[in-house]
Parts: sequence; C-alpha cells; structure tokens
Amino acid sequence: MLTEQNKQQIAELYSKRTFSLKKFLLVIIIVPVIFFIGVYTGQLGNTTVNTTNDYGQVVNIDSRPAYLTKNIDFNLLWQTWNLLKSKYLHQDKLNEVELFYGALAGSVAALRDPYTVFFDPKVALEFTEELSGQFQGIGAEIGIKDNHLTIIAPLPGTPAEKAGIQSGDKIIAINQLDTTNISVDKAVSLIRGEKGTKVSLIIVHASDNQPIKLEIARDVIKIVSVSWQMKENKIAYLKITHFNQDTGERFKEAVNQIINQGAQKLIVDLRNNPGGFLDVAIELGGYWLDDQVMVKEMFYDATKNKDYKTVGNPILKSLPTVVLVNGGSASASEILAGALQDYKLATVIGETTFGKGSVQELENLSDGSAIKITVAEWRTPNNRVINEKGVEPDIKVERNYEDPDDNQLKEALKIINQ
Repeated sequence: MLTEQNKQQIAELYSKRTFSLKKFLLVIIIVPVIFFIGVYTGQLGNTTVNTTNDYGQVVNIDSRPAYLTKNIDFNLLWQTWNLLKSKYLHQDKLNEVELFYGALAGSVAALRDPYTVFFDPKVALEFTEELSGQFQGIGAEIGIKDNHLTIIAPLPGTPAEKAGIQSGDKIIAINQLDTTNISVDKAVSLIRGEKGTKVSLIIVHASDNQPIKLEIARDVIKIVSVSWQMKENKIAYLKITHFNQDTGERFKEAVNQIINQGAQKLIVDLRNNPGGFLDVAIELGGYWLDDQVMVKEMFYDATKNKDYKTVGNPILKSLPTVVLVNGGSASASEILAGALQDYKLATVIGETTFGKGSVQELENLSDGSAIKITVAEWRTPNNRVINEKGVEPDIKVERNYEDPDDNQLKEALKIINQ
C-alpha cells in the first residue's frame, strides 16, 4: 500500500513531467453483486481478560458472516443483470459482452489468488503469444510478492532491461494508476501495447525506498530462450531465459554443440528466467537425470498427487555443473535448479529464487477466452516446498550491479575451476 510520503513523491514526479501521456481507456466492468472480490474468513469478537498478562484475546475466529452460511439462488445473477440493464444511468456505455466477461472475471477474482485469473479472448491470445516466444510490450515478467506488484525478471535486451528495471523492483503506479490490489493480468494489460507507444511506471528498486519515474517505449519482444558460449578451460556457459515452446529444440542443439566442442564443465544460467512450460523443464532435466523423479505435484486431494520422472539420455550427468539463480528465477527455473540440487548434480550459486511453486492449468473456453487455475503446488524430489520459499543457493552471492564483469558469474567460474 502506498504511504502518504510515496503518494506525495509520485505527485511531484508527475507534476514535473514535460511529456504527454498516451491515455489508456480503462473500462470499468460492473460485476454482479453475487461475485464479491473480498471474502471474509473470520470476525473479531469480544475480547476476554487474560488474568496472566492482562492482554485481550481473539475469540470466534472460526465464525463466518451469516450471509456466507446461506444458500444462494443463482437467479440473483439475472436479477442483478436486469437491474443494470433497466436502471443504470449510462445505458449507452453498457456493453453486455463486457458485463458478461466481468461477471466471469469477478467470480475468479473472489478466490484472491493472483495466479488464478480469467482471460477474455484478447488477453488469452496475448498470453498464448508470449508462450510462443513473441509479444509487444516492454519485456518484463511481473508477479505478486508480499502483496506488491513485483518485477520477476526483465528479459535480456528488452526496453525494460535498457531502462534499468531489475528483479525485485516494486511497481507502485502504472500511468498514474495506483497498483495496490491490482491483479497481475490487469497490470499486464496496462503495461503492454503497440510498438512505439509509451508506458509510464513508478517503481521502487529493491535496494532503495525512493520511487522513480520511468517512461518506456514498447517494442516487439522476441524471446531467444537458449544461447551459449565456450569460456576458458573448456567451460560451457549456457543461458536459458525461458521455458517456451521452442526451448527444448534449442537446448538440444546447444547441448550437441557443447559436447561436440569438447566442453568439460558447464555453467547453466537461470537468472531472471521466469519459467514457462513444465514439460519443457522435465525434458531439460532428462539431460542430467536418468528416469528419476524431477518434481512432485501436490494436490488438495492427496490421491491425485503425482511424481514426474525424466525420460531421456543424461549426457550432461558426467559434467561438473554450476547453476546460477537469483530472485528472478521462478517456476520451471526453480524446478530444474531444485532437482539438480537435490540429486547433488549441480552447485547452485547466487540468490534465493522467487518462490513461484504453484501449479496453474490453462483451460481454453469455447469463445476464445480462458481460465488459468491454480490446481496444485510443486515440490522438489526431496519434498522441499518451492512456493513462497524459493530455492536457497548452496553458495550465496549477491549481485553487484556496479561490477561490469558480473561478480556472480565470476564466482561461478572460480568455483567450477576448483
């Protein structure tokens, strides 16, 4: 939540601007009353006196408001719909399609899970385009951490990275809109846009409490998910930026080149890799693991719990391996790093990862819209929880951004040469 000091600082930043912001149309979707965004899970009752320390106690912590214990008639939806259609002042602005999608989005938002979201057809298409490796925007993955809209990772060579955005930055305003309680998908829709247009962000770096204003021009973001180079002493440096649809094939080509050129050691860089497809992470794990559990999937219904095993040729197993991670390493990155760490097939160096260990399934609906639903959580082969905890590195090295030579990579090269 913004403090009064932050709000004043933001107001001052915008009062000094000399540029004109491109206005964004914010469509206010009226959600039927039966879909509440906030759901109370308890009430504060009367306090009682503790004769030992004179402090009050919270009672009735398991009680719920009466309206949550009653059966609800689904006809309330249509009653609300008809009232809006007959009495809303601005009938010329009332769009039935937006009203309908708003109702769906509201019911999903009532779960208060930032990773369970409803996508209308336009947003669903954008989401699919990103996973395929190309979209238009500034090139930064975002998520919710500690109830703040947070940069998971800026993508290499993108407008976001060039503007100085870093993993862990908090976004406190988008085009002057306060991001408190904003959903991830709403934030994404505001930040993305056509090439050449600009978005204004107010951010706070993780290392500073002073908000700064950034005006960033959007561009076409093309994701090259795998690249590599040979370092001194036959050390292959392999960078993976995403686990996308093309990553498996690109990784295979890179590994073949690494082996053919006689690499003797390997550094896998997963820093600022926000994740992607699970099956791609398992496919890549198969280059180290031989028919072994890569990750555990834990459901609310324990009978559905599942172990995912690798299938492949572990041709990298014999290569001493270091994995680089940071706070921008999330999801599939954490699965791969955690598995290699559990089996002691790699030394993990860097900073604690993001902690995105929940499982979402994307369900496409008949009209082109979609729902991304949290259905389970990931755990490492040794049953370590990833979600909200992250993967702790074996050797912690904080990034020194004043070092142009990348102090974390230098430490990885030092360790692997020992």
